[in-house]
Amino acid sequence: MDNGNKLRPTFHITGGDGWINDPNGLVVFRGRYHVFFQYHPYSTEWGPMHWGHVVSDDLMHWQRLPIALTPGGDGDADGCFSGSAVVYNDKLYLMYTGFTKNAGLDTERQVQCLAESDDGIHFVKRGVVIDSDGIPLGYSATDFRDPKVWRHDGKFWCVIAARKLDGRGRTLMYSSDDLLSWRFVGDMLGEDCKGVMTECPDYRDTEGLFLASEQSQPPEGNVHLNYHTTRWTLGKLDYGTGRFTPKDSGICDYGFDFYAPQSFENEPVMIGWMNMWDRSMPSAQYGFTGMLTVPRRISVKDGELSQTPIVTKKEVVRKTNVKSVKDRIKVGVTEIAAENLREFSLLMRKGDGAVTTFTLSNGEWVFDRSRSGERITGVETNADSLAGVRRMPFDGKKKTEITVVFDEFSIEIFVNGKSLTSTVYPPHNADGLELNVDADTCEYVRYDAD
Repeated sequence: MDNGNKLRPTFHITGGDGWINDPNGLVVFRGRYHVFFQYHPYSTEWGPMHWGHVVSDDLMHWQRLPIALTPGGDGDADGCFSGSAVVYNDKLYLMYTGFTKNAGLDTERQVQCLAESDDGIHFVKRGVVIDSDGIPLGYSATDFRDPKVWRHDGKFWCVIAARKLDGRGRTLMYSSDDLLSWRFVGDMLGEDCKGVMTECPDYRDTEGLFLASEQSQPPEGNVHLNYHTTRWTLGKLDYGTGRFTPKDSGICDYGFDFYAPQSFENEPVMIGWMNMWDRSMPSAQYGFTGMLTVPRRISVKDGELSQTPIVTKKEVVRKTNVKSVKDRIKVGVTEIAAENLREFSLLMRKGDGAVTTFTLSNGEWVFDRSRSGERITGVETNADSLAGVRRMPFDGKKKTEITVVFDEFSIEIFVNGKSLTSTVYPPHNADGLELNVDADTCEYVRYDAD
């Protein structure tokens, strides 16, 4: 791989050059989709966080705008951490976490700040709106971040990731009439999360859907193996007490590289960070680190989170009644629809000794990137992680619909609403695809990304 090569994904959001992580401030403002993200423009490593900014008319083609937030103001001297956006009185407001490093861990502070814009491009900071004195007794001022704002019954509501001084991650809820003065309402779940810290909470009132990422959580079985993960929970929120009563729950994505998803305030569309903490990131040698997933339309089906990728595309190949297919694709989309699926094997990005596989084995989906190309390492020590494997449940339904989204350095797989997302770094010319299937019927379609 050439260090001077400026190879980039074709349609996934990056920072251009530099480092990005969490998506922030997903919002529709004056008819256009705005996406912000955690951004360090001066290095391919994490550093003082800025807010990068892109805008789109169709969630597919993105225009890069000037940096929206730069650290160095009241409350955000050392970083503008994650947050969200909301439209109010025809202005665009960003609520985000300001970070001050000070002398060490015990004196570090995370506070919630506000910025506003008349045009959706240039932002004026309004300063701190929830300071350390707004944190309930017994919660850490060092881990208090990532506000997500929405409106309900004429008020603004906000959930913020927090941590108990003698425990693990929590999510706190606040309310406001004007975005400037906030009142603590309650501890949303009333118990510790399974990880050390909660991050990037997101609540959708229409679906009763709560999303939250967790740092440093223990493995669960053989399908929940990432050291850092993201969970979805369905339930009911009591706005009077701030307490959320869970009903159903699961993990958002079964792959290696999915974290910190956020949804648009005014549409059921979600985007996540398509990388992972404590992992090697080979894209740094191309001058960028980190990218975002394709937007995903989300819904609740049969008591579970369901995701469908949003990619504008043009049909190139259609084959019906197939048992096997050989094709070529590096950037684009394939759709496979099978009835009464019994066996399935999909070889992707094949060439120059590299291959990534997705197979149906012993009643579960198995994704294997052990031979995908450049090796990616992480902190996980379980057998599957060391072998480059991730698994996803097979629902055994009569009809199986599979969509695979390919771009430079990534593969996103969707099966009947479940997703499995991973980065891969194969040789540049590795574009072979081989499909073998045993089913009553099977249709294969390939699209170019439009």
